[in-house]
Amino acid sequence: MTLHIFNPEHDTALASGLANFTAPPAGRQLHGDLAFLPALWASDGDAVLADDPSRARRRSGRRPVAAVAYVDRSQLRRLPIERIDPWGWDASLVAFLQRQGVDPALLPTPAMVDNIRSLSHRRTAMKLLDKLAELPGTVGQAFECDRREQVEQLLERHGRLVLKAPWSSSGRGLRFLDKERVQLDADGLPLGDTPLGRWFRNIVAAQASVMVEPCYAKVKDFGMEFLADGNGGVNYQGLSLFHTKNGAYYGNILATEAAKLQLLSRYVDQGTIQQLAQAVCTFAAQLLPRYQGPFGVDMMVVAGDQAIPAPATELRVRRFLIHPCVEVNLRRTMGHVALSVEQRVNSSADPDLLHVMRIDYTDHNYRLRINRL
Repeated sequence: MTLHIFNPEHDTALASGLANFTAPPAGRQLHGDLAFLPALWASDGDAVLADDPSRARRRSGRRPVAAVAYVDRSQLRRLPIERIDPWGWDASLVAFLQRQGVDPALLPTPAMVDNIRSLSHRRTAMKLLDKLAELPGTVGQAFECDRREQVEQLLERHGRLVLKAPWSSSGRGLRFLDKERVQLDADGLPLGDTPLGRWFRNIVAAQASVMVEPCYAKVKDFGMEFLADGNGGVNYQGLSLFHTKNGAYYGNILATEAAKLQLLSRYVDQGTIQQLAQAVCTFAAQLLPRYQGPFGVDMMVVAGDQAIPAPATELRVRRFLIHPCVEVNLRRTMGHVALSVEQRVNSSADPDLLHVMRIDYTDHNYRLRINRL
């Protein structure tokens, strides 16, 4: 039996680095409302942990879920658990399971958890980006800064920047800096005595640095999902076509891999996408040699203008490039969830049929919805 755990507060817990961590209210509610989610990728006979098993069973509804047992913490000591598969491993989850009497042999060691936290630093995404941005048809740079002068030099060079806390949950821990609209302090400094300057100093004090990237003209979000075996092997799982609102996850397109490739080929060549997937497997194996489990790499299609000389004039044409590593999520992602649902929803359906999977917040509840497009 595999015990599955949906702990969406993982990113925040990882940022804290604390074993005794209390998730913010929104994280706790998402945890409770969507506790059934692992049943979408579990196998028949597995168990899914939930604060309220009956509620989790009801909320799974008629979705294409496995025949799992929903259990609460009081049952963990008695279950014949052979393996634990959480959304993501962090010190808080390990401490919780230890308190419930789970066999220590099933849990990662402190050194393993420390390694996951270290690799979850956005520095890993910067290192992977340095490798991937060498491929034709790609663009992207990232920098790690601990002094405001470094950021101000990058602002002068690039004009618009995004600043990222090294550890933060998806869509959070970001700030934007625009040379044309920046708020300056009395000394004319964008990162002096200003709200953004104070945020920068607080992040550096807490996490030692801030990651800085030029802003790109995003056209479309997408990602690639992978599985690492812990021995240096990385396998590509599939594409994730997703939408965000204000930086936060909104929903995924559910379709066959061929259909998703076709959608992306409106912007970039399919061969470039396939080459990129293979390159991630190669370079991620070098960067994550001891990590075992799912991970995702967020990417985006960006617009670029290219001047092409023509007789008596200069023709400006639109082209698209791939930013190949916006984020590395060292955990299961909603893209992995979408891939699991695709197997259940589209396996016997019309290969051209598209669905959308999204998370709505209505009537003070988070709900997973799967609808045809």
